[in-house]
Amino acid sequence: MPAEVDTGLATLSDQLILATVLLYVFAMIAYALDLAFGRPAEAPARAARPRLAPVAAGVGAAGAASGSTGGTAGTDADRDPAATGTARGDGPSGGPPAWTRWAGPAGVALSWLGWAANLASLLTRGLAVGRWPWGNMYEFVVAMCFAAMSAFLFMQLRYRVRFLGAFVAVAAALGLGFAVRYLHVQAGPVVPALNSYWIAIHVSAAIIASGLFILAGVSGILYLVRKDGSVRLPSRPDLERVAHRAIVIGFPIWTFAVIAGALWADKAWGRYWGWDPKEIWAFITWIAYAAYLHARATAGWKGKAAMIVQLIAFACLLFNLVGVNIFLGGLHSYAEVPG
Repeated sequence: MPAEVDTGLATLSDQLILATVLLYVFAMIAYALDLAFGRPAEAPARAARPRLAPVAAGVGAAGAASGSTGGTAGTDADRDPAATGTARGDGPSGGPPAWTRWAGPAGVALSWLGWAANLASLLTRGLAVGRWPWGNMYEFVVAMCFAAMSAFLFMQLRYRVRFLGAFVAVAAALGLGFAVRYLHVQAGPVVPALNSYWIAIHVSAAIIASGLFILAGVSGILYLVRKDGSVRLPSRPDLERVAHRAIVIGFPIWTFAVIAGALWADKAWGRYWGWDPKEIWAFITWIAYAAYLHARATAGWKGKAAMIVQLIAFACLLFNLVGVNIFLGGLHSYAEVPG
């Protein structure tokens, strides 16, 4: 552990966070334009087509788009406004201006730029202090927003989930803004208990799982607020599938994070479990997500009931990640919260 902090890298990290917020905001605006002016998500011609099909190689080619009659290659034009200019009435005859067809791709590009700036901010913060860059609440929230955007972008490489872009981008921008405004602390060394290789194992797993759970939570909130007559928002089946897939991936990672935390606690404090508030709420969160998966698998819960259960689990997650450190004490209170 270096005795001094590289203030130049620490300042660069703070500047990169501000750039990340701006890029995520611009991405949100682009995604919103895509939702507002793109083809409605539930156009009658697409009502019977499968949703969230994996993206096949060569999707979007003009020949494939015109020749397919139900496969994944032929549906790209229906999802991508750039491929349906005349179908929406673009141009002199009326409808949205031609430039709006690039709103969706621009949102994706801005999201990747913001993702890169978010990653660079974490790397420079870690290099500035010579440790893993999630030793306090500010750094953890920055990493969690990065994980949420990563979950969305990498899921988008396989599934057509661009319709969630505006909502994930605004969630990440608000999370980073909250971190900068209320949680920011100067870069520096951590307490001895955190100076361990376990921080790279336990906390990293918790961050990855949290990013996936945030994606599921955004989908669940949209599911509940979506009105039956809306054609601009994604359909409820699409939202439910995104949420379920994110939780199925995130739950075993969260399970590993809880187990790794117990092993770290035994190494640091000589016991696996001590009824610390963070430990309790991490386990409550695990139980809540396990209840959602159990209800889906055994009782066949789907739709609104399942979404309510997973949002209860999401609320437990948020309280565990932020609320415990702000409102409760315990052995995890060393994760600095200013004021």
